[in-house]
Amino acid sequence: MEEQLHQDKTFEKISYPNKAIKGREFEDCVFKNCDFSNADFSYNRFADCTFVCCNLTMLKLLGSTLNNVTFKECKLTGINFSECEEFLFTVGFDNCLMDYTSFLRRKMPKTSFTDCSLKNAVFEQAVLTKAKFDNADLAGAVFEHAQLSEADFSTAYNYTIDPEINSIKRAKFSQDGLAGLLTRYDIRVV
Repeated sequence: MEEQLHQDKTFEKISYPNKAIKGREFEDCVFKNCDFSNADFSYNRFADCTFVCCNLTMLKLLGSTLNNVTFKECKLTGINFSECEEFLFTVGFDNCLMDYTSFLRRKMPKTSFTDCSLKNAVFEQAVLTKAKFDNADLAGAVFEHAQLSEADFSTAYNYTIDPEINSIKRAKFSQDGLAGLLTRYDIRVV
């Protein structure tokens, strides 16, 4: 991975824990079964890339661009996505472990979180208009001053969202999830 520009490549079973890879561009690349845990990927550019079955725990992405990047069956625990470049930030997550991730002030309308664990994730001041949390575990996730208009939480669970400090107009929730909207009122739904 010493080259500056990588196009249409597949990186498989690469093990780079605790290492730094900076100033690289990856376009239409696939990463399979790689271990980049605790690595520093700051100031890289990823466009139209897919990560499959990778360990990205505590990966640093300061100043990196994630443009149309998909994560499938990856471990993304503790990543601070709010440090990524805001311009062109578009991501999708499928069957990922994303506990303790941060999306603070991140604009990510229409983002899909499918079958993901997002325990204790931070969505403060995030723009998640029309986002889809499909079968997502949101236990302990923090939603404060978030834009959740038309977001779909109908199959999400374990969330606590305060309607008084978040914009939830036309968002979808299941009947089973209504208790997560009423927590601040200390009432019981039976």
